[in-house]
Amino acid sequence: MNFKLFKLGAAAALTVSGANMISTLKPVAATTYKSAVKRVKINYLPGKGVRIWTNYHNGSFMGFRAKDGTEWNVVKTAVDKNGNLWYMVGDQEWIEARYTVDVEENNEDLKSKTKKAKSLLAKAKEAVTKTTKVTAKQKRAEKAQAAKEQALAKKSAKKEAAPTMKQLSSVAQAPNVVNAITALAKEQVGKPYAWGANGPDIFDCSSLVQYVYAKAAGINLPRTTYDQVKVGETVSLDALEPGDLIFWGSATAPYHVALYIGNNQYVNAATPEQGVVLQTLTSYYYPTIAKRILNVNN
Repeated sequence: MNFKLFKLGAAAALTVSGANMISTLKPVAATTYKSAVKRVKINYLPGKGVRIWTNYHNGSFMGFRAKDGTEWNVVKTAVDKNGNLWYMVGDQEWIEARYTVDVEENNEDLKSKTKKAKSLLAKAKEAVTKTTKVTAKQKRAEKAQAAKEQALAKKSAKKEAAPTMKQLSSVAQAPNVVNAITALAKEQVGKPYAWGANGPDIFDCSSLVQYVYAKAAGINLPRTTYDQVKVGETVSLDALEPGDLIFWGSATAPYHVALYIGNNQYVNAATPEQGVVLQTLTSYYYPTIAKRILNVNN
């Protein structure tokens, strides 16, 4: 089988991004297309790459990754059954759009195609919503599952409810609470990472944050990054304090969270390869939003 790197559209771009990718990744089988919908840059974890799949729907991992910081041409877009956007970057090679950012182009033709792709995406989402059908058996199963979840939610609502700012202010906000949080966070360094793990021996990024706050401060934070970003007070990234939560991604759909512990450092459950690590903030991989759960000035 012949392997070709996907054409980036400019020799300079291939030199900067493609050459670097060749040195660290096995080349990906791809067709050289004459045109592209747009170009995107992988925005994941430093030194890591996102998986490349054979299909956007029930596809298989190809064993190759698109390295963080590399640029790719998008030749086709699609939406899976869960409403997630995917990009085709080669010959039936797909990546999740949420791990990319658009690369600005001066090419008017490319901008026109991007606009058209967004329009098609909106129509595709609308079509998925209108045409999705569920069998009678599925409906019964969903109804039964919903009833179980509702009963469970009522039973544990008081215990698991996300704390409001008023509730958080009632927690002892002395410096020793912050010290307890940062100390417990550091104690987790070296433990392994697994997506969906709840601790205390194995974590993913959001379960680590939830565990530390529950054990060190008695605060029950939500389980996922999507819900954790809704808690607390949004603060400037230039005014971080120990105990703040820092997120990567958009404010409505972050994909990673960590605990800031001071001195420009943070603890996070990073990747399966790294596990729980203590890292330093850098301009190359900088968070996009910060939330303050504790108010030490009260």
